[in-house]
Amino acid sequence: MNPLYNFGIHAFALGARLASLRSPKIKKMLDGQSQTLAALKHRRTEIAPGGFDVWFHAASLGEFEQARPIIERLRRSFPEKKLLLTFFSPSGYEIRSNYDKVDCVAYLPFDTPATVRRFLDAAKPHMAIFSKYEFWGNYLEQLHRDNIPTYIISSIFRPRQRFFRPWGGMFRGMLRCYDHLYVQDDASRRLLAGIGITNVTAAGDTRFDRVTDILASAHRVEAVEKFTESSQFSLIAGSSWPADEEIYIPWLKGHPEVKAIIAPHEFDHARLESLRHRLGNAKTRLLSEIHTGDSLPANVRYIIIDCFGLLSSLYRYGNAAVIGGGFGAGIHNLNEAAVYGIPVLFGPNHKKFKEAGELIARGGGFTFDGAGEFNAAINTLLNDRNALASAGKAAGQYIKESIGASDIIFADIFGGNQKSQNNQIPPQQP
Repeated sequence: MNPLYNFGIHAFALGARLASLRSPKIKKMLDGQSQTLAALKHRRTEIAPGGFDVWFHAASLGEFEQARPIIERLRRSFPEKKLLLTFFSPSGYEIRSNYDKVDCVAYLPFDTPATVRRFLDAAKPHMAIFSKYEFWGNYLEQLHRDNIPTYIISSIFRPRQRFFRPWGGMFRGMLRCYDHLYVQDDASRRLLAGIGITNVTAAGDTRFDRVTDILASAHRVEAVEKFTESSQFSLIAGSSWPADEEIYIPWLKGHPEVKAIIAPHEFDHARLESLRHRLGNAKTRLLSEIHTGDSLPANVRYIIIDCFGLLSSLYRYGNAAVIGGGFGAGIHNLNEAAVYGIPVLFGPNHKKFKEAGELIARGGGFTFDGAGEFNAAINTLLNDRNALASAGKAAGQYIKESIGASDIIFADIFGGNQKSQNNQIPPQQP
């Protein structure tokens, strides 16, 4: 990559080191990165002396969910292959560091030329698959120079991105390093064709396949099931942030007939206690405080989920869902809720998420930028059972019509359940 890009990456790394002095999350990331090379070399010595067959990279947890259907199908079809998974963000790594469908999970080090070379020497991947938005110039250039087949899946492009600006030549060069790009929609394919990138397939978004798998394997959460079974209306707040709570908690307090399950996006003791206090201590329980067979007092109206891994199963107990993140960097996973045939509500920062616009257009999703819009939408769903049923049906139908991206991508790269003649996983070298 050019000197300006490398200067920017070095400045980014320096900024992260300074920020780590005050941010435990960033410090975790840097500590994890410092262990990556040694961990890769040790793991390869144990199980993959010829290198990892496929390296998957996801920035964080959301991007991992897009890679997951491909990873798990690959594990079933080629159980002998050695798989590496990397994350850039602690919010992905910390939750999935023990993910058992791959052979090694690690942090991805910063994209500096020397670090990239050391990483690839340590991992020796035979193929690389990036998820959605991962455009690291030095990694891509080195993979291309080393003739390692490299793909990106479930990506989506918009006209305002840097690739399509007059000054975006360096970034367009990154796209040319991919052997193939699997994008979510035909609009993205047309945008790429306009800058000469034609090795593109509009396959769709693999997250639809993932949530369909989740629906089929969702497990009961007895405490929540008992809590909601007699409720007139149950609201699930998934990946909730304080900015979302500023809007929906006052509404909840004004509707004592409604029960709510609240899953904060991130939680520690202070966050949980603050949320409990705001909802009302007597009316709130943490899920961890409820034991099998417990009967909650009649005045308890809220359960706060204080553990990871349950949210995708909890949406089955809701009549509607509020999905957090829409007042920050962007909304979280709408599909996890919509797959259960319930309407979803979310904040205004959703323009980067194709599914948000499509759910709104179909009547299964509702966006709000303040209490007025939220109250109008949720009151309609609460008071009009026909509107609630219609919105839920629209959301569920949208998911059903959108599955299949994983089939296209897997068959194209790996040849379905058999290795294709043109896209084989290169064999390990002795």
